[in-house]
Amino acid sequence: MLFLIPRLAGGGSERVITTLLQHFDRSQFMLTLAVVDTRQAVFRPDVPPDVEFIDLKCTRVARALPEIIRLIRQRRPDVVFSTLSHLNIALALMRFVLPKGVRFIARESTIASRNIDCLRWPWLWRWAYRRFYPAFDMLICQSMYMLVDLVDQFGYPSGKAVVINNPVDITRIRRLAKIEPANGNPQHAGGANQDRRIRLLAAGRLSREKGFDLLIEALALCDDPRMHLTIIGEGALRQELEALAYARGVAGQVCFAGFQQNPYPFFAKADALVLSSRFEGFPNVVLEALACGTPVIATPAPGGVREILEGLPSCELAEEITVPALAEAIKRWINRCPQRVDEKAVDSYSVERIVKQYEEQIMRVAAL
Repeated sequence: MLFLIPRLAGGGSERVITTLLQHFDRSQFMLTLAVVDTRQAVFRPDVPPDVEFIDLKCTRVARALPEIIRLIRQRRPDVVFSTLSHLNIALALMRFVLPKGVRFIARESTIASRNIDCLRWPWLWRWAYRRFYPAFDMLICQSMYMLVDLVDQFGYPSGKAVVINNPVDITRIRRLAKIEPANGNPQHAGGANQDRRIRLLAAGRLSREKGFDLLIEALALCDDPRMHLTIIGEGALRQELEALAYARGVAGQVCFAGFQQNPYPFFAKADALVLSSRFEGFPNVVLEALACGTPVIATPAPGGVREILEGLPSCELAEEITVPALAEAIKRWINRCPQRVDEKAVDSYSVERIVKQYEEQIMRVAAL
């Protein structure tokens, strides 16, 4: 198998790929990982040593296409597995010049119709999805919402699409959660409720779809000095979000902790994780928080959020994706005084179960 990914920066797709690489059955799979851009490759240490690592030494997918084509022609893997929309579309576009015996599997990473609306030339992206995505032998979706979106909005053949949720390496997360954070503000990450503070945590790329602006506005609307929010992650909107916190008078209640190589102590010590996304694929941070026993307060973001949280009494789902609704959800959660999440809440997403599903589907495609 040849895995292709644009980068190994600190994102959810990168975490999923490295987790799969760590757990695939070596008696069935010989694994190679090729990365377009290895700058800021924070997940490079998580790639197992027995996985062949290829640095394509490019800064953009478009510039890497000649090398990707050469690599596939030279190696002729049984299966090429790619993720992230722009790389997927580029591969699908070039399928006609690639060896016919190679099977191609794409993993979709977000709600395509929502993501496209945030891009330049959305009409071109819609056309590209419709025209080229059917070239894949299989499309792996993280949630049923994602699958239905691709079938209904872009005409992807439903018979070639499957739903496989993201894996969560429960044992690893719980082990790492016991390690004290190497950096970050201990005032925000410290022991739960020792001083009656309500410690809220948010994590993800600092971009519009993650809705951190909604969360800061909701924190201000709650007007509760007990609340302290730690935001883990980096991105283009950091300065804008810091300015928003100052403008709304909650800068003293918000800590921007940046990227954390090991975020799990923050998850474990938080009273609740808040997911404020406008749309999601299948949020890893929710699964990781639940694995740490931490309740989740979330917007009803299109994607897999509702699928994960349904039936978990310690968690709270906002009625809509607005500042007032998120503020009300936070206040409802506080008033309920919920307990920690049952340790079995994420068993159905265990890495052993999910990797087995991946292996079965990949072997099926390889046999076509």
